[in-house]
Amino acid sequence: MSNELVISSTQKGDRIALLQDKRLLEYHVEESDSSFTVGDIYLGTVKKLVTGLNAAFVDIGYEKDAFLHYLDLGSNINSLNKFTKDVIAKRVNTGKLNNFKLEPEIDKLGKIDKVLNKNAPILVQVVKEPISTKGPRLSCDISIAGRYLVLVPFANTVNMSKKITDKAERTRLMRLMSSIKPQNFGVIVRTVAQGKDVEELDRDLTNSLEKWEKGIAALRDAKPRDRIIGEMNRASSILRDMLNESFDSITVDTREMYDEIKTYIHTIAPEKEKIVKLFNNNKTKVFEQFGLEKQIKSLFGRSVSLPGGGYLIIEHTEALHVIDVNSGNKSNSEEDQEATAVSVNREAAKEIARQLRLRDMGGIIVVDFIDMKKPDNKKMIFDVMREEMKADRSKFTILPLTKFGLMQITRQRVRPEINIVTKEVCPTCGGTGTIQASILITDVIEQNVEYILTRQNERGVQIMLHPYLFAYYTAGWWSKQMQWFMKYKTWVTLIKDSSFGINEFKFYNKQGEEIEVTAG
Repeated sequence: MSNELVISSTQKGDRIALLQDKRLLEYHVEESDSSFTVGDIYLGTVKKLVTGLNAAFVDIGYEKDAFLHYLDLGSNINSLNKFTKDVIAKRVNTGKLNNFKLEPEIDKLGKIDKVLNKNAPILVQVVKEPISTKGPRLSCDISIAGRYLVLVPFANTVNMSKKITDKAERTRLMRLMSSIKPQNFGVIVRTVAQGKDVEELDRDLTNSLEKWEKGIAALRDAKPRDRIIGEMNRASSILRDMLNESFDSITVDTREMYDEIKTYIHTIAPEKEKIVKLFNNNKTKVFEQFGLEKQIKSLFGRSVSLPGGGYLIIEHTEALHVIDVNSGNKSNSEEDQEATAVSVNREAAKEIARQLRLRDMGGIIVVDFIDMKKPDNKKMIFDVMREEMKADRSKFTILPLTKFGLMQITRQRVRPEINIVTKEVCPTCGGTGTIQASILITDVIEQNVEYILTRQNERGVQIMLHPYLFAYYTAGWWSKQMQWFMKYKTWVTLIKDSSFGINEFKFYNKQGEEIEVTAG
């Protein structure tokens, strides 16, 4: 099983695709000006204490105050607040906690107004990005994630991932981490730490400690609303969490991202540096080359086809997501109704697990499987769903099928759901329902070609257009493209782009700048 990461960078931000055996598994859009990312640590100000909710609202610079519940304060909030005040007052100039005296832990059933004061500075970490009308969700249980370990300041415990089940390995890692972790720092050992030697674990711990030190240095001169420690970009966080032997390719299309990824991999896994590749093809975009535009268009619609002929209908509401499984034209291919239901439901379970990751759907998901009568078949579908979701990095809970054939799933939602518009709005009419006759689009393009090449005397011109138009202009030896070359004595490069509408095109000069033309 091979994993590939494809990253396309634009001025607006990055598009990140994770492929497994050439199939799109995860898709992320990271805007260049995005902030309040999960993992970011801010210097906030307590704006309001709401005793009825046992929570506080904290100003970290978002348009709405962020939400901080008492249960998210962490047991060592008093130590964190004391240390934060000492750093701001410049009584402390290092992130080391060897000589820091920890404050008593707070009562788990206490009240927030006994712990926090209005207008007080507070160090907080984003645990859920702003979603819909809600501001960010915060925690004061600060942690810094590394590849193998999670560093937890103001704690002294070593905790293990529940997925590390081997007793001897748990004992080895516990003894190892207890011996190398600094005083007053706790550590959570991640699943991928299994089998790693002390050198790799120590290097990961040192990287996290350096990040903490830089954050504390920034805190000394920070103003309220300042970001103290920024989480790495989405591409690097995927690599941190998933990079393993099965990763065989990371393709990026800009030199800046190439250098950034290569530097990061050199830090965490030097032996993997060679898998980073720079995509350097002026004739096509990187997503087009990997066939991703087509996959995105087909996978994010309301209806999703299954390999055997069935299909899913995915509906989103404010309260939950509903997925309906239908047999489609599969209904006559099996020997009886039960066999048909089992076959379609098995395929559906695999695709649903993929869709949850792909769209980053969170909250409550209700799946209406095709009715099955035999309890063994219902259990089998439940087992398939659990197995398929094992690789999901978000926390989730799956309940067995009810007697009505419904499966209930809860999945942690920490950022807005990915939503791709798959129905194209006509580029000419803007959705009014009428467009210029499509047969005339070629006349418009040729008028622009003539004007740009003869009147503006441009050379090295590129035209980006829909694959249908691309095929029309390049078909055969004596193609329209070749006729232009003979007529204007200069070659016009054509680039196909599946994201364009049938009547949409763009002209670019040799510097890659868009040329203003008559619209199609």
